[in-house]
Amino acid sequence: MEHLREAEREFREKIATLILAGFGLVTALAWNDAIQTLFDAFFPKSNGLIGKFIYAFVVTAIVVTLSLQLKRISEKKE
Repeated sequence: MEHLREAEREFREKIATLILAGFGLVTALAWNDAIQTLFDAFFPKSNGLIGKFIYAFVVTAIVVTLSLQLKRISEKKE
């Protein structure tokens, strides 16, 4: 019986993780659209391939910087 309860608990945890991942994806897509719109406002003539690569580079640089900052904050709390 204990094995069944453990399996049920793990199942609930996995479902919660999947639901949160889905919410995270929706949030990421919303931010992606907002950032693309902002980028287009500042660089209206960059609609081609080069503009998309510039956008991808800028977003990557921002995400890496934020990730490093969050890692440092997390390490300080430990």
